[in-house]
Formats: sequence, C-alpha cells, structure tokens
Amino acid sequence: MSAPQLDAVTGAFSYSGKYITRRLLNLGHSVRTLTNSINRPNPFGAQVEAYPYNFDRVDALVESLRGADVLYNTYWVRFDYADFSHAAAIQNSLRLFSAARQAGVRRVVHVSITNPSEGSALPYFHGKARLERALVESGLSYAILRPAVLFGKEDILITNIAWTLRHLPVFGVFGDGSYHLQPVYVDDLARLAVEQGQLPENRIIDAIGPETFSYRQLVTTIGKLIGKTRPLLSVPPALGYGAGWLLGKLMGDVLITHDEVSGLMQDLLYTSSPPAGTTRLTDWVGEHASTLGRYYASELRRRLDRNAAYVTF
Repeated sequence: MSAPQLDAVTGAFSYSGKYITRRLLNLGHSVRTLTNSINRPNPFGAQVEAYPYNFDRVDALVESLRGADVLYNTYWVRFDYADFSHAAAIQNSLRLFSAARQAGVRRVVHVSITNPSEGSALPYFHGKARLERALVESGLSYAILRPAVLFGKEDILITNIAWTLRHLPVFGVFGDGSYHLQPVYVDDLARLAVEQGQLPENRIIDAIGPETFSYRQLVTTIGKLIGKTRPLLSVPPALGYGAGWLLGKLMGDVLITHDEVSGLMQDLLYTSSPPAGTTRLTDWVGEHASTLGRYYASELRRRLDRNAAYVTF
C-alpha cells in the first residue's frame, strides 16, 4: 500500500489553515504544518506534525517542506506592528516559495486578496500583488485564491461588528457606507483550496461568497439577525478611524487601520466574478445569532500570545 499524500499547510492551528487541514485529513492525506505558534493547542493531535517557519534558516525551511506534494499558504499579516510588518511578510513569503521549489513541492495554493495591485498605495494590496507575481514567475504549479472577507467562528471582522452592535448604542459607518463586500465562508475557501490542490492547471480565482452587501447593508443585516439593531451614523472617514482607534486602544488591540478603511471605501473587497462559495452569510449569522459577538476577537492577542487557542464564540 502506498503512503498517503503529504501536504504542507501554513497555520494549521489558526484560522483558514485549520479548515484546510481538516479537509485534507478527511481525504486521508498526511499533513505537516509550518507555524509561528508551535505551542498553540493542536486540535489534530498526532495527525499533524508542526515545524517552525525558520524563515531565517533557509536550509531548515526547505527540509520542513521536503516530501510535500502541495503547499497551502495562508501566511500573512493584517497590519504593521512592533513585531511584524508587511515588508517582513513579503520577504518571508518569498523565502517560502523559494524553499518550496527547492524541496520539490509540486504545487502551491496561495491565499491572496481581491483586487491586488502593485500600483496600489495600500501595503496590504500591493504586497499581495507582489507575491502573486513572484509565485507566477517561480515555475511552480499554482492556484491563487482571492477572498474578500472571510467569516466563520474564528473570524475577526464579522465577529467585531456584532460585538460593537451588542455594546454600543450607535454604529458609525465610514462615509455613506455604499462600498461593497462579498464575504466567503472559511470552510468554502478551504474546500476550494483543497480542490485546486489536486489539479495541475495554473488558476487565479476570485474566492467570493454568494451574497454582496454594501457596508451599510452588512451592518444592518447583522444587527437584525442578532437582535441588536442600532442607528447607523455616516461619519467622515478620519473621524470613524479615530473612533475605531480609540475603541481598539480600550480593548488592547488594533480594531481598524487607515489602509483597511481606504480599501473598503475604494471597493477593493468587491469583484464582478461569479461566486466561488455557496454558504450565505445571512444563513450562517442566523444560525449563530445567540452567540455571535458575545466576545471581542483580538488580532493582537492572537499574534502576541502564541500559546493560546484562537478564541471562538
């Protein structure tokens, strides 16, 4: 009997990587994860081997990928902070692609973002475009998935919109709130990733969900479904960012960034592509209405406390 296929997944103990890992294990594959959180609780036990990223030791990084057929890459950072940055994430990702090629990995399934552009002034979208180009030029077989906003139990954006609606009497919307989002369920993204991992063709896919909302509609819909409708106030972006900054400080977190506000208002989380996911956000929020937003989801806590499990509602 031949050995099961070995795949490598970045961040199998965290968010999207965990869903990808679960699907691979269900297919009978062996999984190895690369992570900054070796001591984070492992939901898969002995089924998943964990290796540190070793971005500063290329030989060790190559060996950690040796024997893997597919690399599923979810590694990235939302914003610059004291211990991490977009610039470092780009360089680390380039080392990861190079190591995959040296290790003989057949294919890379890479999670990007909708509407990346190397001409963008926003580091998130510029950096994602830079990595897409590097992967395309690497000679590796690839599938690039471009989600807009993910939702699921470990999500931050949707969870904290619900948390804010539960805790504040009003909700501020940047500008008129007419810009759009197309949330995709994290397990729909995982299904798409695993499907693409088995194929040979190079693909770039807008991994968006089946529903499109304006930001104003999204907040209103979540409020209705969790039973916490609030007045929505249109505020200048600078004022809205300031309020988000203050709330983040109170929670010991970064709630929103200038770049995220700009990306939203430039409609960069919207495409005209057909949906790749099937799970409707409205159905999912309705199913979890009693618990969604009961707890605040802290990005910094997840980044800085590498021994704690991701908090879910």
